[in-house]
Amino acid sequence: MAAGSASDRKPCKSCARPPVSSCARAAAAISTGKSRLSLDVSIYTDGACSGNPGPGGWAALILEPGGERVVSGAAPYTTNQRMELMAAIEGLAALDAGRHVALYTDSSYVMNCFRDQWWARWEANGWLGAGRQPIANRDLWERLIAETRRRRVVWHKVKGHSGDPLNERVDALAREAIATLVSR
Repeated sequence: MAAGSASDRKPCKSCARPPVSSCARAAAAISTGKSRLSLDVSIYTDGACSGNPGPGGWAALILEPGGERVVSGAAPYTTNQRMELMAAIEGLAALDAGRHVALYTDSSYVMNCFRDQWWARWEANGWLGAGRQPIANRDLWERLIAETRRRRVVWHKVKGHSGDPLNERVDALAREAIATLVSR
């Protein structure tokens, strides 16, 4: 087996689901109810920037029992972290409230916020962080938190640029969004 294939990767620590290596397998696992947590949709998200700051793009690959869809966008002057947040926001916003979602991201910035519940401290502290400094990207964090409250989201960290086919695909889609913006 090739390095990084589904059979040699460890299950996700968040939910013990086996890693998914293709869109078809992800959709099959969802439609057959093989997920321990009865998650009915998976979303792979990524953001990218050409320069940081600079032109940026984001994408979300949504895998549902009926198939897949992509949402993506770009901004002329932004940061990679804002694009990572936009990918998660728009991926979740594309779904009806009440859905059970497995969200995969390679962003430690996004993942750590939910895994370590930074957002709860930020809200409790009036959106001030260490040294009583305002939290960066508050506008997008508030939108993302609102979207997560409308759904049951299980967060999964994917190692970026490690050969995960769905993460590589969504990375390419985010970069495509930048290319489309820049070529206009």
